Amino acid sequence: MDPRIPRLRRKLAAIPFQPLRSHSFGEEKHGFRLGPKLAEAHLAAFEAEHAIALPDAYRQFLTHLGGSGASPFYGLLPLERCSLLVMNPRGEPGTPRGFDGRNPRGDGGDLFLHIIEMGCSDVCVIAVTGPLTGRVLIGNGDGYWGPNVSSAADFLDWYERWLRHMSAGRDNRALELTSPRLHAHPRSYRMARKL
Repeated sequence: MDPRIPRLRRKLAAIPFQPLRSHSFGEEKHGFRLGPKLAEAHLAAFEAEHAIALPDAYRQFLTHLGGSGASPFYGLLPLERCSLLVMNPRGEPGTPRGFDGRNPRGDGGDLFLHIIEMGCSDVCVIAVTGPLTGRVLIGNGDGYWGPNVSSAADFLDWYERWLRHMSAGRDNRALELTSPRLHAHPRSYRMARKL
Protein backbone atom coordinates (compact mmCIF):
# COMPACT_ATOMS: atom_id res chain seq x y z
CA MET A 1 0.00 0.00 0.00
CA ASP A 2 1.20 3.49 -0.85
CA PRO A 3 2.36 5.28 2.35
CA ARG A 4 0.22 8.32 1.48
CA ILE A 5 -3.03 6.34 1.89
CA PRO A 6 -3.28 6.45 5.74
CA ARG A 7 -2.45 10.18 5.70
CA LEU A 8 -5.18 10.88 3.12
CA ARG A 9 -7.67 8.84 5.15
CA ARG A 10 -6.93 10.93 8.29
CA LYS A 11 -7.09 14.25 6.42
CA LEU A 12 -10.39 13.41 4.73
CA ALA A 13 -11.96 12.31 8.04
CA ALA A 14 -11.00 15.63 9.67
CA ILE A 15 -12.17 18.01 6.91
CA PRO A 16 -15.91 18.21 7.74
CA PHE A 17 -15.10 19.24 11.32
CA GLN A 18 -12.73 22.10 10.49
CA PRO A 19 -14.62 25.38 10.99
CA LEU A 20 -12.24 27.53 8.91
CA ARG A 21 -11.88 25.18 5.95
CA SER A 22 -12.68 26.15 2.40
CA HIS A 23 -15.94 25.07 0.85
CA SER A 24 -15.64 22.62 -2.00
CA PHE A 25 -18.05 23.03 -4.91
CA GLY A 26 -20.38 20.00 -4.94
CA GLU A 27 -19.54 18.87 -1.39
CA GLU A 28 -23.23 18.59 -0.51
CA LYS A 29 -23.52 15.74 -3.02
CA HIS A 30 -20.76 13.50 -1.61
CA GLY A 31 -20.71 14.79 1.98
CA PHE A 32 -16.99 13.89 2.24
CA ARG A 33 -17.88 10.19 2.30
CA LEU A 34 -16.23 7.56 0.13
CA GLY A 35 -17.95 4.57 -1.42
CA PRO A 36 -16.75 1.02 -0.76
CA LYS A 37 -13.22 0.03 -1.73
CA LEU A 38 -12.90 -1.95 -4.94
CA ALA A 39 -11.42 -5.43 -5.19
CA GLU A 40 -8.42 -6.02 -7.46
CA ALA A 41 -10.58 -8.44 -9.49
CA HIS A 42 -13.05 -5.62 -10.20
CA LEU A 43 -10.24 -3.37 -11.45
CA ALA A 44 -8.72 -6.17 -13.54
CA ALA A 45 -12.08 -6.83 -15.20
CA PHE A 46 -12.49 -3.12 -16.02
CA GLU A 47 -8.95 -2.96 -17.43
CA ALA A 48 -9.50 -6.07 -19.57
CA GLU A 49 -12.83 -4.78 -20.88
CA HIS A 50 -11.29 -1.46 -21.92
CA ALA A 51 -7.78 -2.76 -22.78
CA ILE A 52 -6.07 -0.23 -20.49
CA ALA A 53 -3.99 -0.24 -17.32
CA LEU A 54 -5.18 2.10 -14.57
CA PRO A 55 -2.43 4.39 -13.23
CA ASP A 56 -1.00 3.01 -9.98
CA ALA A 57 -1.86 5.97 -7.70
CA TYR A 58 -5.50 5.94 -8.88
CA ARG A 59 -5.59 2.15 -8.45
CA GLN A 60 -4.23 2.53 -4.89
CA PHE A 61 -6.97 5.03 -4.08
CA LEU A 62 -9.73 2.78 -5.40
CA THR A 63 -8.52 -0.34 -3.59
CA HIS A 64 -7.44 1.20 -0.27
CA LEU A 65 -9.61 4.30 0.23
CA GLY A 66 -12.82 4.16 -1.79
CA GLY A 67 -14.29 3.48 -5.20
CA SER A 68 -16.46 6.61 -5.41
CA GLY A 69 -17.53 9.68 -3.47
CA ALA A 70 -15.53 12.44 -1.81
CA SER A 71 -13.41 14.44 -4.23
CA PRO A 72 -13.35 17.88 -5.77
CA PHE A 73 -16.49 18.89 -7.65
CA TYR A 74 -19.46 16.49 -7.45
CA GLY A 75 -17.40 13.46 -6.52
CA LEU A 76 -15.42 10.51 -7.80
CA LEU A 77 -17.47 8.49 -10.27
CA PRO A 78 -18.00 4.78 -9.63
CA LEU A 79 -15.71 2.88 -12.00
CA GLU A 80 -18.63 1.48 -14.02
CA ARG A 81 -19.67 5.07 -14.86
CA CYS A 82 -16.17 6.12 -15.96
CA SER A 83 -15.72 6.45 -19.71
CA LEU A 84 -12.75 6.64 -22.04
CA LEU A 85 -12.18 9.89 -23.92
CA VAL A 86 -9.66 11.28 -26.37
CA MET A 87 -8.62 14.90 -26.67
CA ASN A 88 -9.95 16.51 -29.83
CA PRO A 89 -7.34 17.15 -32.53
CA ARG A 90 -5.67 20.53 -32.64
CA GLY A 91 -7.67 23.14 -34.48
CA GLU A 92 -6.78 26.71 -35.26
CA PRO A 93 -3.89 28.05 -33.14
CA GLY A 94 -5.21 29.36 -29.84
CA THR A 95 -8.49 27.44 -29.93
CA PRO A 96 -9.21 25.21 -26.92
CA ARG A 97 -9.43 21.44 -27.30
CA GLY A 98 -12.31 19.41 -25.92
CA PHE A 99 -12.69 15.71 -25.17
CA ASP A 100 -14.65 13.18 -27.18
CA GLY A 101 -15.89 9.74 -26.17
CA ARG A 102 -17.72 8.60 -29.29
CA ASN A 103 -14.92 6.43 -30.66
CA PRO A 104 -11.86 6.69 -28.40
CA ARG A 105 -10.08 3.68 -29.91
CA GLY A 106 -10.63 4.75 -33.51
CA ASP A 107 -8.90 8.11 -33.12
CA GLY A 108 -5.50 6.69 -32.23
CA GLY A 109 -4.87 9.47 -29.71
CA ASP A 110 -3.93 9.22 -26.06
CA LEU A 111 -6.70 7.92 -23.81
CA PHE A 112 -8.18 9.70 -20.80
CA LEU A 113 -10.59 8.24 -18.24
CA HIS A 114 -13.40 10.52 -17.08
CA ILE A 115 -13.22 9.99 -13.28
CA ILE A 116 -14.88 12.96 -11.56
CA GLU A 117 -18.23 14.58 -12.12
CA MET A 118 -17.87 18.34 -12.61
CA GLY A 119 -21.27 19.20 -14.07
CA CYS A 120 -22.43 20.39 -17.49
CA SER A 121 -19.85 19.42 -20.12
CA ASP A 122 -16.83 19.99 -17.87
CA VAL A 123 -14.70 16.91 -17.25
CA CYS A 124 -12.01 15.82 -14.83
CA VAL A 125 -9.94 13.03 -16.36
CA ILE A 126 -6.85 10.99 -15.68
CA ALA A 127 -4.52 10.10 -18.55
CA VAL A 128 -4.25 6.33 -19.02
CA THR A 129 -1.96 6.30 -22.08
CA GLY A 130 0.66 8.61 -23.55
CA PRO A 131 3.15 11.01 -21.99
CA LEU A 132 0.65 12.33 -19.41
CA THR A 133 -0.21 8.88 -18.00
CA GLY A 134 -1.24 9.19 -14.37
CA ARG A 135 -1.73 12.97 -14.48
CA VAL A 136 -5.09 14.64 -13.76
CA LEU A 137 -6.55 17.15 -16.22
CA ILE A 138 -9.66 19.27 -16.11
CA GLY A 139 -11.27 20.64 -19.23
CA ASN A 140 -14.48 21.11 -21.12
CA GLY A 141 -15.81 18.26 -23.23
CA ASP A 142 -17.06 20.71 -25.87
CA GLY A 143 -13.83 22.72 -25.98
CA TYR A 144 -15.25 25.93 -24.53
CA TRP A 145 -12.08 26.19 -22.49
CA GLY A 146 -8.86 24.30 -22.90
CA PRO A 147 -7.57 21.44 -20.78
CA ASN A 148 -5.52 22.26 -17.72
CA VAL A 149 -2.91 19.65 -16.73
CA SER A 150 -2.36 19.55 -12.98
CA SER A 151 1.18 19.99 -11.76
CA ALA A 152 0.57 17.17 -9.24
CA ALA A 153 2.66 14.10 -10.06
CA ASP A 154 -0.23 11.66 -9.75
CA PHE A 155 -3.78 11.19 -8.51
CA LEU A 156 -2.83 10.82 -4.82
CA ASP A 157 -0.80 14.06 -4.90
CA TRP A 158 -3.68 15.84 -6.65
CA TYR A 159 -6.19 14.56 -4.10
CA GLU A 160 -3.94 15.57 -1.20
CA ARG A 161 -3.57 19.06 -2.68
CA TRP A 162 -7.36 19.38 -2.61
CA LEU A 163 -7.46 18.34 1.07
CA ARG A 164 -4.51 20.57 1.99
CA HIS A 165 -5.95 23.67 0.31
CA MET A 166 -9.38 23.03 1.81
CA SER A 167 -7.95 22.55 5.30
CA ALA A 168 -5.98 25.82 4.98
CA GLY A 169 -9.13 27.75 4.02
CA ARG A 170 -7.73 28.76 0.62
CA ASP A 171 -9.43 29.78 -2.57
CA ASN A 172 -8.44 27.58 -5.48
CA ARG A 173 -10.26 28.21 -8.74
CA ALA A 174 -8.88 25.07 -10.40
CA LEU A 175 -10.34 22.91 -7.60
CA GLU A 176 -13.45 25.11 -7.10
CA LEU A 177 -12.55 25.85 -3.48
CA THR A 178 -13.97 28.96 -1.84
CA SER A 179 -12.39 30.39 1.31
CA PRO A 180 -14.62 30.93 4.36
CA ARG A 181 -14.30 34.70 3.88
CA LEU A 182 -15.74 34.62 0.36
CA HIS A 183 -18.29 31.93 1.17
CA ALA A 184 -19.69 34.12 3.98
CA HIS A 185 -20.39 36.88 1.43
CA PRO A 186 -22.45 35.26 -1.36
CA ARG A 187 -22.13 38.29 -3.66
CA SER A 188 -18.30 38.24 -3.40
CA TYR A 189 -18.37 34.47 -3.96
CA ARG A 190 -20.41 34.85 -7.16
CA MET A 191 -18.07 37.58 -8.41
CA ALA A 192 -14.98 35.43 -7.69
CA ARG A 193 -16.46 32.47 -9.60
CA LYS A 194 -16.98 34.70 -12.67
CA LEU A 195 -13.31 35.71 -12.77
